[in-house]
Amino acid sequence: MEDNKMRDYIKDVLENIPADWLNLTTHRLDIYEEKLAKTQFLQQFEVLYNDNNSTTTALSELPTAFDYIRLGHPLSCLLEWGIAHLNNLKPNNVISFSSKTIAVLAILRKNLLDNKSTQILYTGELPAYFDVDILRQTYGYKFELSKVDDGEAISPFEGSTVFISEEDKIRNFNVAPNIDFFISLHNQLGSILLVNGEKNESYISAVQHVRRRETIAMTPANSLTALKVLVEQSSVANMESSVDSNKALVLDSIAAVTGTNTKALLGSSGLSIQYAIMMGLIHDAQENHKGKAIKIIVPPNCYGGTNDQARRVAACVANVAVVDLPVDGDNNMVQSIDTVLTKIAREDAIPYIIAEIPTNPRVEVPDLIKLKAVLSKKRKTTTGDQATDPVFILDQTFCPNVLFLGEGEILSTVRTIAYVSGSKFPSGGLCTAGYCVANKIAEPLIEKVEMHLRLCDNEATDLQIELLAKQLPSMKKRIADAYKNTREFVNHIVDSLPGAKINFVSEELAEEGFTPSVFSLDLPTKGHNDQERETYKRELNHKLINSMISEIPNESKFCVSYGQLKGCYWTIPATSTQGTTKEGDKDYIVRVSLAPEMDVDLHKKVFSEFVAGIEPKEVV
Repeated sequence: MEDNKMRDYIKDVLENIPADWLNLTTHRLDIYEEKLAKTQFLQQFEVLYNDNNSTTTALSELPTAFDYIRLGHPLSCLLEWGIAHLNNLKPNNVISFSSKTIAVLAILRKNLLDNKSTQILYTGELPAYFDVDILRQTYGYKFELSKVDDGEAISPFEGSTVFISEEDKIRNFNVAPNIDFFISLHNQLGSILLVNGEKNESYISAVQHVRRRETIAMTPANSLTALKVLVEQSSVANMESSVDSNKALVLDSIAAVTGTNTKALLGSSGLSIQYAIMMGLIHDAQENHKGKAIKIIVPPNCYGGTNDQARRVAACVANVAVVDLPVDGDNNMVQSIDTVLTKIAREDAIPYIIAEIPTNPRVEVPDLIKLKAVLSKKRKTTTGDQATDPVFILDQTFCPNVLFLGEGEILSTVRTIAYVSGSKFPSGGLCTAGYCVANKIAEPLIEKVEMHLRLCDNEATDLQIELLAKQLPSMKKRIADAYKNTREFVNHIVDSLPGAKINFVSEELAEEGFTPSVFSLDLPTKGHNDQERETYKRELNHKLINSMISEIPNESKFCVSYGQLKGCYWTIPATSTQGTTKEGDKDYIVRVSLAPEMDVDLHKKVFSEFVAGIEPKEVV
């Protein structure tokens, strides 16, 4: 009876869902508390359920479930809530993935770190890309693997028992008591993990963090399909797709925009691509540089996902360590790379550098001629042997239109793999898919990267590829239009608040093709000491953001995004994208990103009003 009530209510919700639930990649930070991700949304959703209130207005007023759909979203939370009801579990004990393999990899990761045994039992067939040897040798995971018959009794096991089952329905799965983790695989949709029993609830945050850093939640479109299957008590049908023609168009667009003719890879997100790059390169080093230390060189204040992912990989894989690369402010990227590579060469280690150009959030571009020289420099080990040359992993999300890799371009002679988060300009904020491409001399590495992208089942979904096919051809024009708006707004800030420190590309860099539509802003401050000045600046940051989103609610949002089709997004990196960065490396500044379509004059007007509201002669 209760199950029928739940299904009927979900059916009503699906008829009234706000458009944003299906179409946005990023959501409002002003109604979001990270420590209550999913929980706060579902608590208030339960109130609506108990009141049988499924109006679009009521649903729209629910707090943000996750700030970014890669991590989860209203529809994934609703799906997990429904499955939890059917299986007498807490909603937190159900976690959905776009990937069919990452759920088990997340459990293996935690058990590796906890030195705990794992047995994996499965019915039917495992996905073909579930490569046992690579999981053991490259990832370092330890497990027993056995095929079992449906209905076979599961014996107790000293460790974790993971049961994997192919399913065409979403139902009460009747998880046996001796199963710790039940993973249902759903054709074309992804997978759903059920965490069974209170003794295993300590895994939930660790598994959620894997979903946050190495993959994505089940997508909104696929979650919607799964919810319809749940409501109708039907089977998952094969979905028709024109993925081949869409993929060919996307790959042609990537070749044109990057100036390359090497193989490009499409992932479910930028971090999915980055994870495949990292594990692919580690795999290559294990094969071709046996026993040598591997150094992942990362700016300590870069985007939190990059930083955190690198450190998580290093914690799991033998011989891998993270080396800090200071790049912003008083630090020079070129000098830092030279220093770090010289030290690593002496150690005869394998260097992999991850860096953003322009940097985030300070929007700085290094001297590219000097960067090429320092990356190309021949170095020696302490024994006088030739050191291994680096692989430069370039995050060019802020400038996907800049040619780095093609023949004759600035990084064509340095082993380089460039990647882009597709949730930004490539899709215009319509999906999370990412892509990567190598230059000619790094092309042999792409085979391993693709292997790990597939092993993790992190390739882009059919719908993501369809959205990229629609959006990529217009990307260059959107970048140009958004840059024009940003330059106009930045110039207005310079004129109206000369004491502000703005981090944005110079006119000269823009002439060279670096035309991002994001800038960071250090507001003027006051106080008798550094602490007072920092506190005042942070308060002024929030006052500015609140002014913009309250005065222009249709266009200005307190949100983490870039490259969206419309509007203006505001954030403070230290409290959003740098969430896992060490406190001393965080930037408590305002970061602003502008779209090709927005009312720049209105934003200038509201900013001027904000400046007028700052007490005269108060700011120093």
